[in-house]
Amino acid sequence: MNKNKMTENISYNRRRFLGVAAMSLAAAKFDLIGSANAQSNETPVASATTIKPGTATSFASLKQIDAGLLDVGYAEAGPADGPAVILLHGWPYDIHSYVDVAPLLAAAGYRVIVPYLRGYGTTRFLSRETFRNGQQSVVAVDIIALMDALKIKKAIIGGYDWGARTADIIAALWPERCKALVSVSGYLIGSIKANLEPLPPKAEFAWWYQFYFATERGKLGYEKYTHDFAKLIWQLASPKWDFDDAMFDRSAAAFDNPDHVDISIHNYRWRLGLAKGESKYDDLEDKLFKAPVITVPTITLEGDANGAPHPPPSSYANKFSGKYSHRDLKGIGHNLPQEAPQAFAQAVIDVDRY
Repeated sequence: MNKNKMTENISYNRRRFLGVAAMSLAAAKFDLIGSANAQSNETPVASATTIKPGTATSFASLKQIDAGLLDVGYAEAGPADGPAVILLHGWPYDIHSYVDVAPLLAAAGYRVIVPYLRGYGTTRFLSRETFRNGQQSVVAVDIIALMDALKIKKAIIGGYDWGARTADIIAALWPERCKALVSVSGYLIGSIKANLEPLPPKAEFAWWYQFYFATERGKLGYEKYTHDFAKLIWQLASPKWDFDDAMFDRSAAAFDNPDHVDISIHNYRWRLGLAKGESKYDDLEDKLFKAPVITVPTITLEGDANGAPHPPPSSYANKFSGKYSHRDLKGIGHNLPQEAPQAFAQAVIDVDRY
């Protein structure tokens, strides 16, 4: 039976994820964005935003619900009857990427859901026997199951990194569940066959950790030095982002999940064809390997200081056949929602009007 419970008597580990969001400040700063019922001027945001990133440090509540194979931990903000927005984080990050975005959208009248992906935070597998699978389609299946459990028929879905890939997949395979899409770095649906093709040396160098993870040494190294590894990725992927230790530690607590290493390693090995997925997802992967066009309204975003591997916008513009626009942000790196929360929230507002 599905459960939707507030964690009132939580352990110390879960209490680390909770707190009170700065809702009043977010509302006061939201005049540049408007509300869910107001027309946006759809003017592209070209630089870092007026709200200072890091204004909020935690979410007001953390909930749990059984959904598909998982007991999913998620933050929720905004009115229960508001238009739904689902925001998906990447690797190695967590729900705090949206800690400033969520109150902005909640103040505008949206119901905002920010789940921990499998292998993060308080999300747990319901069975010890379930394969700890990180292939691209299963993360999307998780989010569809979460929507079903929360009785959300359709939502605006946004994300970056793994979260953008997952949002892209839902928009491509289940467009009836995706009202609109906000995707950092655009079209990230992958193909094992395409991943087998060698890239120029500079591009291959940027994927150093993917090849490291292909080795047993890499798995042992990531398991032993998870937090140090993640901090290095943060620094390389967002070289202009001046995050502090407290900000990193809030997210790093999510990596203490018992399945985090297995999910992370399987994901990167599966991409290179070095680890098998599950046959029950073959049909979904076959569809994704054909690079399906996304038909829902979409805004893509990119920061000019993104140090992580990412495709140029010109390479994926034709993968979006609905109303579409792209926005570049100055001085922003890979973790775009946390580095430029108002720009990301603006994109959600604007794509809702498409």
